[in-house]
Amino acid sequence: MIIVTRIGVTEDELDQIRERVESLGLRTHVSRGESRTVIGCIGDEERLQHVPLLSIPGVESVHPVMRPYKLAAKEFSAQPTRIPIGEVQLGGPEVVVVAGPCSVEGEAMLRETALGVKAAGARALRGGAFKPRTSPYSFRGMEEEGLELLAATRVESGLPVVTEVMDTRQVEAVAGHADVLQVGARNMQNYALLTEVGRVHRPVLLKRGMSATIQDLLLAAEYVMKQGNMDVILCERGIRTFETATRNTFDVSAIPVLKSETHLPVLADPSHAGGYRFLVAPLAHAAVAAGADGLLVEVHPDPELAMSDGDQSLDLEGFRAFMRALAPFVTAAGRTLAPQEPAPA
Repeated sequence: MIIVTRIGVTEDELDQIRERVESLGLRTHVSRGESRTVIGCIGDEERLQHVPLLSIPGVESVHPVMRPYKLAAKEFSAQPTRIPIGEVQLGGPEVVVVAGPCSVEGEAMLRETALGVKAAGARALRGGAFKPRTSPYSFRGMEEEGLELLAATRVESGLPVVTEVMDTRQVEAVAGHADVLQVGARNMQNYALLTEVGRVHRPVLLKRGMSATIQDLLLAAEYVMKQGNMDVILCERGIRTFETATRNTFDVSAIPVLKSETHLPVLADPSHAGGYRFLVAPLAHAAVAAGADGLLVEVHPDPELAMSDGDQSLDLEGFRAFMRALAPFVTAAGRTLAPQEPAPA
């Protein structure tokens, strides 16, 4: 249930509305907009069906939420959610680009990548310390040592860090080193993990599962938000279909659907969607045109030597060219992009 207050509602009136709802065994969440305040009622809506909520001072309207996801529903927030990441807000006017290697492979390569993508306009550094791999024989990351390298690189570069957490036992350690916790496609419906990351005070980047519907993704976000962590970032990274020409099938239509269904910011991952370097730019352009709030891009100083996902990784010069080509699409979408630093002589 969503309660919309009148313009100029007082704090005493807000308290009275919340006390009435909570006296019936529901929880409330307040979202303040520029002119109105929205009170989300979390729990069994049946208990509110016959309560004269409109008679409570300060209430303008009451709307049932028919979707199975309540906290993630667009109506639950008075305005789109903006999530601070470093110096920028994800979900604001700027298209935020998060870039870096698939896997942390060492100090020198991570430092070179971080400084290079920052100069090109990236706002955050991505890199996997723990890597879920289809084959148990593939490189699975540097684990705790990788986390320490990411934290040290953050200090030197000034870029906030986005990295994946794969297990409930890793949450505390990853949260201690990273600014954003990524839940990957393979773990999107790992409900124990979603519950655990919902208990920490870090934004959560939630990737859509390979066979997940949009509703599945939003219900996964609901698991995180139900624990009190409202800073969830959704990521479209392609789904598995019968098509074999690309690594995954990029569902660009999911972006405007998500923007119409939820107040949460939406990223796109063109690297995993296409699986090949030449597809990253066109898929990114499509994502921005469709309304994405940001992009997750894989970058490696020498993709031929990358220990994972080298085929879809841009090198540093390729990333600079990618950002230059992206700029007019961002402008056409009515958004902004971080400026590049001058190229070294």
